Amino acid sequence: MIIRFTARLAFCCATAVAAGALGLLPASAAQAEPTPRPASADASPLHRPGTHVGPLNGAPDLPEDVSALSWLVADADTGDVLAAHDAHRRLPPASTIKTLFALTALPRLADAPPHTVTDEELAGVGEGSSLVGIAPGRTYTQDDLWRGVFLSSGNDAVRVLAEMNGGWAATAEKMQAKARALGAFDTHVVSPDGYDEPGQVSSAFDLAVFGRAGLTDRQFASYASTVDAAFPGGTRDDGSPTWTYGIRNTNRLLTGADGVERYPGIIGVKNGYTSNAGNTLVAAARRDGRTLVVTVMNPQSGGGHAVYEEARSLLDWGFAAAGSAEPVGSLEPPAAQKAPPAGPGPVTRAAAPPARAADPAETGTGIAYAWLGGFVGACGVATVLILRTRRRQRPPGWGS
Repeated sequence: MIIRFTARLAFCCATAVAAGALGLLPASAAQAEPTPRPASADASPLHRPGTHVGPLNGAPDLPEDVSALSWLVADADTGDVLAAHDAHRRLPPASTIKTLFALTALPRLADAPPHTVTDEELAGVGEGSSLVGIAPGRTYTQDDLWRGVFLSSGNDAVRVLAEMNGGWAATAEKMQAKARALGAFDTHVVSPDGYDEPGQVSSAFDLAVFGRAGLTDRQFASYASTVDAAFPGGTRDDGSPTWTYGIRNTNRLLTGADGVERYPGIIGVKNGYTSNAGNTLVAAARRDGRTLVVTVMNPQSGGGHAVYEEARSLLDWGFAAAGSAEPVGSLEPPAAQKAPPAGPGPVTRAAAPPARAADPAETGTGIAYAWLGGFVGACGVATVLILRTRRRQRPPGWGS
């Protein structure tokens, strides 16, 4: 009787703890990462929280003025990650997700003829969206539409191009597939323009992957590095303008506008902002034959310009450390990575106290693992109780 009761109690406890663990698995993580991440070929520490940097052989210390929730510095040519903080933390990307949109749709639409915009194509543009000024009934060339995406971060331009690419939902699915093909497993696409939607997340790692891939595409790189352009205010049937107005790239690190100094050697790529995501940026620069890409997500201090100044600090460090800091990971898809050379392992630094508590969507499955650890512990306690009870119930002379 006592044995059955104790076993039943142990089973109930274990079931309850397991149910708690499953219940605490973040819904956004389950939705955002339906495909398990393959094991990295170089056993990268980037999947662990905190700041990671390789052994510094004469390289400067990391900058201390970086407050972003997540950031990464990588060599765009080799894919080597030189340093990162919470590289795989899932956060809202804002308009930096337009890099993935361009990687997905630009090759399909680059040679498309001029397109006459309809009311239906613009009907879904979110309230408060950044716009380039596309109007229904006007005819636009592909160059005009893509300059609207890259320079003005125009959600109206994204809407039109997405409809040309098979529709809004189909484009999101294609973007998701493209992300997986590039080895970006933290990204979940809901809104191709980066507009805040529940479950839409990416990471500093994934955005660096997208930025790096974009630099290898001639058209992408050209649009991403364009400072200003003339945009049609009125058009003829062939897409030629009847009059134009000027548009300017919203990436201040590229333009040197509004009190932000242009970064020497800057070559793009894309910035973003929403009230949920904060300021985000993927930036690339070339100096002395070396190209670096950095991602900065949601600085916690310094105001609206902090995302640019923190990217500047990380780029400065990256160029100074290049050739001196051992990589801590790779932007290459796992199948393309090489085994790491023998030598000292990367340095893992404790993460700075966050400015706000991370919610389950940001920490992924870490909380669930803690509960599963509790589940294992509960099973162990239950086993001890059963064994002790059995010893008390054994008849004389039964075993030892």
